[in-house]
Amino acid sequence: MRQAFKDWAVVVDALGRGEQIIILRKGGLREGRGGFKMESDRFFLLPTLYHQQRDAVIPSAQARFDALPENWPPEGRIHLDYFAEVVTWRRLESLSVARQLQDQHIWRDEVIAQRFEWGRHKQIFALAVRVWQLPQALELPMRPQYGGCKSWIELEQDLATEGAVPVLSEAELAQKRTAFENALTMPLTSQTSQ
Repeated sequence: MRQAFKDWAVVVDALGRGEQIIILRKGGLREGRGGFKMESDRFFLLPTLYHQQRDAVIPSAQARFDALPENWPPEGRIHLDYFAEVVTWRRLESLSVARQLQDQHIWRDEVIAQRFEWGRHKQIFALAVRVWQLPQALELPMRPQYGGCKSWIELEQDLATEGAVPVLSEAELAQKRTAFENALTMPLTSQTSQ
């Protein structure tokens, strides 16, 4: 596998711990006017500090945010600990619907609203993923083409995923997936109009 998906290190950490299965994405600046596109349904998770902000995540995630730099790879290197498989995804064209996912991820409401409203298209993509932990972290050189504000990168070589184990059991994943799907089909609550 060569495809990798960039996200904040604190989000990759939450995915890797099984605390959430959701990736919310608007699209990077380099993705152009069309914004985010699903380029692959199976990809490595590439943690980044690019644009990461402590006050953009809920208080319970801020302690993890503070601890992440202690284990950050040396300059010029990247670590891949996880890969993900998309189990379902939706394009959310209403901020009220996006807010229905509130308790299923670590982003603050204001961040979701900002991302939703940014750009020409008032929408955000919600991906539900199954995350697998690699048997050992892969350390690779950081390449210039991996940098910048973009979601997807292609690694220089195919990397193996044999021996990876899912971070959630089938039952745990099913429970979180059901919560994800139910949140997107339930009637809007008064909380979502705040």
